[in-house]
Amino acid sequence: MSPLPILVADIGGTNSRLALAREAEVLPDTVVRLENAGFAGPEALIGDYLARLGGPQLGGVCAAVAGAVTEGAAFMTNLDWKISEAGLSKACGGVPALLLNDLQAQGHALDALPAGGLREVVAGEAGLGPRMVIGVGTGFNAAVVHDGPGVRLVTASEAGHATLPALDGQVAKLAADLVARGLPPEIEETLSGRGLAQIDRFLGHGGRTARAVIDCAPDDPGAAAALALFVRLLGGVAGDLALVHLPWGGVYLAGGMARAVAHRLGPDEFAAAFCAKGRLSHLLKRIPVWLIEDDFAALTGCAAHMQRDGAG
Repeated sequence: MSPLPILVADIGGTNSRLALAREAEVLPDTVVRLENAGFAGPEALIGDYLARLGGPQLGGVCAAVAGAVTEGAAFMTNLDWKISEAGLSKACGGVPALLLNDLQAQGHALDALPAGGLREVVAGEAGLGPRMVIGVGTGFNAAVVHDGPGVRLVTASEAGHATLPALDGQVAKLAADLVARGLPPEIEETLSGRGLAQIDRFLGHGGRTARAVIDCAPDDPGAAAALALFVRLLGGVAGDLALVHLPWGGVYLAGGMARAVAHRLGPDEFAAAFCAKGRLSHLLKRIPVWLIEDDFAALTGCAAHMQRDGAG
């Protein structure tokens, strides 16, 4: 690993987080959050950040992006940006560069989060086996973490663009409503920031943002109903993904929307839907669910991945 610091970045659909790291440790005084709307592209974002720090010499750069990475490049799913390892390297002075999906970065962060970075929301019996990270924010995605002797493999996916499961008649009508309005009946169209607003509209209370729905829920029956359906749907989809991957080591929820609804991730809504899988419900009851409360976990994951890969 180079003695020089590396740049780590978590480039999301709305905001980006950047920091310097050394020996897989993020340097707290260098962490910033920037709104993407103020920049023409990722290179401009990185250039602005490095200029703020006086143009430090770097040993490498690793960025997590909200989009599928193929052959060292990615088109952002919810932002009109293209990001490439070549572009990252050029923006940072020609240093080695790595690009990975943002949920992969969250997976690489497991076991390296600071104290207080995790909160158990559903009790279970964590055992040997894979773990799964589910991200709910501007978009939706999942990644599975496989650990072996000295090796960690975090698989990429685009789970948010899978078809919304018809958990019950109400969710089937929700999917039909999306189709009727010319929207794809995808998981991400309901389990994301805009997804909560879509659910609120479906229930007859359109025009509110996700933040407004969450803020109004304690006193507004309509907002409370939208939030309850969102959490129940999140539990059902998380349970489906758990059946696919059998993450005996636990499920980890990440992202701004997951943290925003954390107060509702209890046994009556989320856990009940998570475990409601008929003859296999007993398997789901074994799997604990955790909430990643560290907003900068992906930066930690980028730093750990860069060191483990040896590119820095």
